[in-house]
Amino acid sequence: MIKIILATSNPHKLEEINKINTYSDIKFEVIKGEFNPEENGNTFEENAIIKAKAASKVMKTYCLSDDSGLCIDVLEGLPGIHSNRYAPTQSEKIEKILTELKNVPYENRSAHFTCSMVLTDANGNILNREEGRIYGYIDDSAKGINGFGYDPIFFVPEYNKTIAELPEEIKNKISHRANALKPMLEWIHNNLCLI
Repeated sequence: MIKIILATSNPHKLEEINKINTYSDIKFEVIKGEFNPEENGNTFEENAIIKAKAASKVMKTYCLSDDSGLCIDVLEGLPGIHSNRYAPTQSEKIEKILTELKNVPYENRSAHFTCSMVLTDANGNILNREEGRIYGYIDDSAKGINGFGYDPIFFVPEYNKTIAELPEEIKNKISHRANALKPMLEWIHNNLCLI
């Protein structure tokens, strides 16, 4: 059994990652105490590296971080790495995007979620990196009660629903976090658990 600290204090991330994780020899826990390193990178990967290295410095063990966000094509990739700070509250973030896209037709509302994951060792050395994405469109209003963040406005054409309308088991198969985590879990299992 290997224990890996998640470089986050977000309980939603721990819950989601534990539901996606199918390996019984890998256990995740959130970092203890206050954890809020300055995310001043220019990319999702740079921010994930900042968080993973900061967590390793504090916890002196394996740490996994992710940085993720919503990228809207017609807004030139915004909110992007600023997804978490795009407006003061989540409902205001959603409202801001819907306002910005008010007169944009559906076919021009393409977007994707990106998740960049980084695994570090006890000394902060990078062991592995993965990236996952999911592609869709921004809906014209918030729909659904599942998920969190921008899920209520992210429409997935294959399912004809927003992510917040999808059952959790489907979201955990197709999400950007799942698409980054699955190869990361395989790498951890093959390289750290089988030693």
